[in-house]
Amino acid sequence: MDVDIGNALASEVSPGVSRATLDRLDEDVATAHERIERGRANAEHGYAALNLPETADPDVIQAAVDPLDDAEHLLLVGIGGSALGAATLTDALDGDLSIHVLDNVDPAHTDDLLASIPLSDAVVNVVSRSGTTAETLSNFLVVRAAMEDAGVDWTERTLVTTGDEGPLRDLAGTHDLPSLRVPDGVPGRFSVLSTVGLAAAALDGHDVEAILAGARQAADGLTGSLFECPAYAYGATAYALDARGATVNAMMPYAESLETYAEWFAQLWAESLGKDGLGQTPVRTLGATDQHSQLQLYRAGPRNTMVTLVRPTERTDLGIPATDIEGLSYLGDSSLGDLLDAEFEATEASLAAAGRPNVRVELDRVDERGLGELLYGMEAACVLAGELYGIDTFHQPAVEWGKRAARGLLGGGEFEEARAVDEKTTLRIE
Repeated sequence: MDVDIGNALASEVSPGVSRATLDRLDEDVATAHERIERGRANAEHGYAALNLPETADPDVIQAAVDPLDDAEHLLLVGIGGSALGAATLTDALDGDLSIHVLDNVDPAHTDDLLASIPLSDAVVNVVSRSGTTAETLSNFLVVRAAMEDAGVDWTERTLVTTGDEGPLRDLAGTHDLPSLRVPDGVPGRFSVLSTVGLAAAALDGHDVEAILAGARQAADGLTGSLFECPAYAYGATAYALDARGATVNAMMPYAESLETYAEWFAQLWAESLGKDGLGQTPVRTLGATDQHSQLQLYRAGPRNTMVTLVRPTERTDLGIPATDIEGLSYLGDSSLGDLLDAEFEATEASLAAAGRPNVRVELDRVDERGLGELLYGMEAACVLAGELYGIDTFHQPAVEWGKRAARGLLGGGEFEEARAVDEKTTLRIE
């Protein structure tokens, strides 16, 4: 992963970061790096996620998925970090299975999805660390009932990924289901390089060791200077731009296969850094599609956005057929890849010409190794940014508040948060 922060410099854009500021900030990065390394060495909560390239065991994952290798469809049941990491990997890579993600509890969508899948040819991976996540367990119960109604033995088609205790762990033991353990100290949004994300990749036929090798390459590049470490350069620049008014971070990959990655990044950045009135708001966008929708705002709207442009430097290409249509003949000498690269560079230049900050992130290819490096790099960038903000990157009290309120409304216990629903102020217009 390479990062170019030239278009974030104050000499080029506003808001921007001066070289003198970067030099001063580099001292804080060195201090933050020391804290991160202590956390990794002690496998502290959250910091342990940055050790996954070494601690994740691809052989254990492969052994768990091998009994299920006759499937044609994978139904991934999870929510948030329990689904987005796996979806990012399987959406980005061309695999063996048709992938279906149940990460919401919209009854119409769930009903339509289950009706569209031949359940006898499907394998289910249900993922919840606690084994009590309401949305995940509700969807799993619905899936299990649908399999029973279709005459499918769900116990022969289910892989459980969960913690050491809880209802899912008990279920796996009772029915002798293949199962994987969610590692300790790894929050869901940082779990893509663990059993949580890698099991789906393995089921889909991808090289888990190559994903981890790419992540190890990024981990080996963590040093105490933003000028030597692409991940830290990105995290420190985003932090500095936010402090200067770029409170929005528009993640714009120029590869259709990375669209879900932008969604994964949005959770990572929002849930980790949105605390104590701090943190950038991540926006999911896609190049070149959203040049025709969102770019107008980023170039000519409020000066509150940094745009992160991501692309692979190598990709499969497709030539554009020659044509004699007036005004279009120039396209016949190029390819879709040439056009996409031209769109990328034109967008980058247009933002800089308007004085709007943007950062270029490049990976070699959208393959297992490249994805491992990109995902680890962004996780490290996020942890570094959290250290610079001075917040706890790894907890999510606002999310937990909503979970308790919902559980109380459903009769799952007495929770003070549930009473806030009855106290809602209304101004109804009918």
